[in-house]
Order: sequence, then structure tokens, then C-alpha cells
Amino acid sequence: MHPELRRAYDAELTMAISRYDAGDLRLAFSHLERAHILGQSFPIAHARTHWWMLKVGWRQRDVVEIIGQLPRILGALLFSRMWVPIGNTGGARVPPFKPMPIPEELQILLEKYGPTAKA
Repeated sequence: MHPELRRAYDAELTMAISRYDAGDLRLAFSHLERAHILGQSFPIAHARTHWWMLKVGWRQRDVVEIIGQLPRILGALLFSRMWVPIGNTGGARVPPFKPMPIPEELQILLEKYGPTAKA
């Protein structure tokens, strides 16, 4: 992962964990969705985001999120380098293979520093 993309991913994940610790699970999940978009092409970062989504689901007692995140963690580890649905936010209520629009500021980062960026 390019250092600039790593910095942005880490910032989103850090904010998510901070909001999780503060009990603001809605905002934590929003930051996890952004981290997912940035890290989904990298197996460990991708799986780590799904792990935290699972933790949010567990804390909310959200059965759909809990059940939905378990196969996504495994899929992230196995398939991230081969293919990911670009822009997918990673939550269990989003079809796992559905490409989605990317927020403009994240699109700029991915174009400049993502796995398909020209060096």
C-alpha cells in the first residue's frame, strides 16, 4: 500500500476506533466504510476493516451485521488481490459484489495512490 493511501486508511480506522470506544457506533461504522473503500484491495487492511465492522455489529447486537461480516473477513483475506467491487462500503446490508460510487476525496486518493495508479 502506498504510504499516502496507508495514511488515509489509518486515519479513517483510527477515527472509527475512537468513535467505537466513545460509543458512537453509527459514526464509527461510517469511518469503517471509508476505510473499507481505501483498503479493500489489500488483504490485511481489508480484513481488519471487516473485523471492526463485526465488532460494531456485535456491540449493537445486530445479527445481520454479525453473520454478514464473518464470510467477508475470509473473503477479504482470500480474494482482495484478485478482484474487489470498487467503492463497495463493506457493510452486511450492501451486496458484497456491488460496485458503488466513491466519494470524490477518496476517488482522488485511489487514482493517485491506489493499486492501479500509474507510478
